[in-house]
Amino acid sequence: MPTEESHAQRRVELLENELQAVYGSSSYKIGRAVTWLPRALRGGVAFARRMGGAAGVLRYWRAWRKYTPLSGKKHYAYWMCLPPQHYEEALKEWFEQNSDEELDLQHPVTYNQKAQWLKLHDDLKMRTLLSDKYLVRDWVKDKIGEEYLIPLLGVWDRFDEIDFDALPDKFALKANHGSGWNIIVPDKAKFDRADAKRKFDTWMQLNYAYMMGGLELQYRDIKPRILAEQYLENEGGELYDYKFFCFDGKVHYIKYVCGRYNDRDEQMVFFDRDWNRQKFNYIVPYTEPDVPRPQNLEKMIQLSETLSAGFPCVRVDLYQLADGTIQFGEMTFTTYGGIPEWHPASANRMMGDLIHLPGIDDAPAGTP
Repeated sequence: MPTEESHAQRRVELLENELQAVYGSSSYKIGRAVTWLPRALRGGVAFARRMGGAAGVLRYWRAWRKYTPLSGKKHYAYWMCLPPQHYEEALKEWFEQNSDEELDLQHPVTYNQKAQWLKLHDDLKMRTLLSDKYLVRDWVKDKIGEEYLIPLLGVWDRFDEIDFDALPDKFALKANHGSGWNIIVPDKAKFDRADAKRKFDTWMQLNYAYMMGGLELQYRDIKPRILAEQYLENEGGELYDYKFFCFDGKVHYIKYVCGRYNDRDEQMVFFDRDWNRQKFNYIVPYTEPDVPRPQNLEKMIQLSETLSAGFPCVRVDLYQLADGTIQFGEMTFTTYGGIPEWHPASANRMMGDLIHLPGIDDAPAGTP
């Protein structure tokens, strides 16, 4: 006997067939063709207004021709040429296109929503300083001490300036002005220098603020440089990578990522500050890998809270070597561009409740 589920499935199939018939009909295609020009004109006028008129459109076209092949991103020129007075409107559109939430910047409540508010209203000068992988070193040295910095092997403005003969057999090359623009070199004898040059020559011409969309403005004013740092490793090729989620200078949660630095599948697990496993994460499916409590957890919490003091929300990344040595990684203000997909979705609100936005969360209930 047919079930209610089978009837529902049949109705779905019939509806799909009807839609295919409509979209494939001559009348639909003719109608779309007839209305294409008015729609295109309206879209073009709206775009020209947002870009600031004819001069802005010309600037966008030049940027599109130059940077689209370099970045591989069709939206790069758009964000690069967007006038600041349209940041809020464009950010809302981007957020709603790339998440399952709406964005009310007057009353943000979730972690992802508040991350967008902070993009526009947080201390951009400090965010820029601390996002610069080179300049942040002096700040960290002053705050917690030079012993927590990964030893620096060199810094250059151009790839061709690097003296590879002077570098050890293992090292890490990093662009200071973006995220993921790194090349780890475990064996200099096997290092593909030509490939690395192509990548860094490209990265040095790009501004990471426009790469992912969504106005990660902390990268916009960083002067591009190339860093070489000491190679870090533990047994089995793993690197003990701890990410401390700090709110108003207090660590609430710690994320540990497994498998990123070897051939295993990447896994992610969250703990509270007492190293109790939490049943949420983002991006990857929830799993329960066996992750022992780090030997210097209390010290890493102390360091993270010192570095995060004064910021509504920041992630402090630290590495721990097998001998217990702690090394500073970076400060991250917009995890996954501020739109991580939380599992379960309720974690988005739970984490958002930990972010105190000055002038927003201070307002009395019902304040517009």
